[in-house]
Amino acid sequence: MDFQMKSDQDLIHLYVAGDEAGLVELIRRYQSKIYTSIYLLVKDEALAEDIFQDTFIKVINTLRAGKYNDEGKFLPWVSRIAHNLVIDHFRREKRTPMVSSGDDFDIFDVLGHYDESIEDRMVREQTHKDLKALIQLLPAEQKEVLIMRHFGDMSFKEIADVTEVSINTALGRMRYALNNLRKMMLSKELSLKN
Repeated sequence: MDFQMKSDQDLIHLYVAGDEAGLVELIRRYQSKIYTSIYLLVKDEALAEDIFQDTFIKVINTLRAGKYNDEGKFLPWVSRIAHNLVIDHFRREKRTPMVSSGDDFDIFDVLGHYDESIEDRMVREQTHKDLKALIQLLPAEQKEVLIMRHFGDMSFKEIADVTEVSINTALGRMRYALNNLRKMMLSKELSLKN
């Protein structure tokens, strides 16, 4: 049976019916995005791995209990669980999440690479490194929305629900994040030219 061709819903139904391979494929399909979104918020590899495991324990328990809502998309649902576990961690630690640019983990590894020349690869890697560094400079609320939207594939309604703000506020934070990134990229280009 080719699990890669099956939809998320089919895989969930297989798992609920007792076929572990359904869950294995779901984890394989989304582990990079989920882990990356957690790592970007906690900036610690071991902690990110713990929260990633806790996230999938919650997913498994919810699926086994038959409490998963078939109407929602799987990735945004798992992203919400992961984000809530990150918030719980920071509430316990009483500190604000920050995004780190640890050199041992490249957040853009999850984007997949096509056949490219060495020059193209060097340009792409430098661009990703620059962008990653610029993301660190965004205010925490803007960073959070950008991460949830890009890596968690969450809708603005889902982001608003998780962060307990209005949809307009979530949209505004995303707009500010993108504007700020654009401005930073422009000023970086200008300073390189001078």
